[in-house]
Amino acid sequence: MDSSESPREPILTIPAGMTALLIIMVGIHGVRALLPLDTDQDVIWTFGFVPARYDTSVLAGQFPGGVGAEIWTFLTYAFLHADITHIAFNMLWMLPFGSAVARRFGTARFFAFFAVTAIAGAFAHLVTHQHEVAPMIGASAAVSGMMAAAIRFAFQHGSFLSFGRGDAEEAARVPALSLARSLQNSRVLGFLAVWFGLNVITGLGAVAIGASAQSIAWQAHIGGFVAGLLLFSLFDPVPRAIGQDNKAGALPPDGSDIR
Repeated sequence: MDSSESPREPILTIPAGMTALLIIMVGIHGVRALLPLDTDQDVIWTFGFVPARYDTSVLAGQFPGGVGAEIWTFLTYAFLHADITHIAFNMLWMLPFGSAVARRFGTARFFAFFAVTAIAGAFAHLVTHQHEVAPMIGASAAVSGMMAAAIRFAFQHGSFLSFGRGDAEEAARVPALSLARSLQNSRVLGFLAVWFGLNVITGLGAVAIGASAQSIAWQAHIGGFVAGLLLFSLFDPVPRAIGQDNKAGALPPDGSDIR
């Protein structure tokens, strides 16, 4: 055995970008837990996303944060969570998909992608809740964006949802499907059907988050997911396989399966 060969990295290790995001999320929630209730509510109103903030007919100018909050809350809402159950649920979903994307994109691209998908979720929520006064908080839109990005490569041979996956680095850097090929792939289409179906069904009612009933901002989830699916290629540093866009079933010159 060649002693200079690097050991295979376990598929479930957490890359630096994902680790940093977890620390930030838990740290913010931990600090908020130490605040008096009134102060924490001020934080939510200042940094949570409130659609009515952009509607001059609804309590115009009465929201904390002023003009600055009209800008930063498109992103900052994603770093706030209702309670430990809420943050745990989001981070558990973020771990497998976000880790794969963070390993593939690198830390800087990963955080930029997180921001873009979170902002897209806020826009989708604004369009569908123009007069809503209640603040929206949580990273679910960005989680959805990570899931959408991951399925562009996750089902490829050798990737982390395939049967013949390699180690973590190899699995994260397999050539991705083009958007057109993704929408023709049966496993991707199955994932999309289940994901959209669950979001619509669960979004029709309310779920219990901690001690209170909170409605699910499923439109924000969809906004983040669609942004992640469509914008993946703008962030992806891994070249596509030669011949990837040939007709379905064709193999590239090296004979590897890219379906």
